[in-house]
Amino acid sequence: MTAPDDAPIDPLDFRRVLGHFPTGVTVVTAAPDGEPQGMTVGSFFSISLDPPLVGLCADKRSTSWPKIDPAGVFAVNVLADDQADLSTHFAGKGDDKFEGIDWRPGVTGSPVLADAIGHIDCRTEQSIDAGDHWIVVGRVLELDIDREARPLLFFQGGYGRFEPVIGD
Repeated sequence: MTAPDDAPIDPLDFRRVLGHFPTGVTVVTAAPDGEPQGMTVGSFFSISLDPPLVGLCADKRSTSWPKIDPAGVFAVNVLADDQADLSTHFAGKGDDKFEGIDWRPGVTGSPVLADAIGHIDCRTEQSIDAGDHWIVVGRVLELDIDREARPLLFFQGGYGRFEPVIGD
């Protein structure tokens, strides 16, 4: 049986069901006009190896994305399981999210956060209008693992850790 294309989906059901899928936590940064900007993003994904492309989803209601987007470049900082405070910090509203935050400029000038697991420095290739979000495609210009650590995960409305399962 196929549901009709216009069948209503309750937004609370949508969030509840998709909340059972864990996501990694990143902080996306840029420095348009030399002013560092950042926001927490859970919807980050690999798109293509050749050319190297990644994607992220930015909520159209975000007050941070309009500050990042004009740069035309961005860095994705992959957070470690001991960095939930950074995720919460960059998810909040504030004029200077970088006050007291240790970072260095990546190859695009976008902030690379100290102690993140790794970073992916990108040039924006395109933004796709997708409902209440933008799907942003970035061409990877430089990337690296900055430290060995376990990733920070978001699952069922809270932060968690990944414990690898060792085979038989």
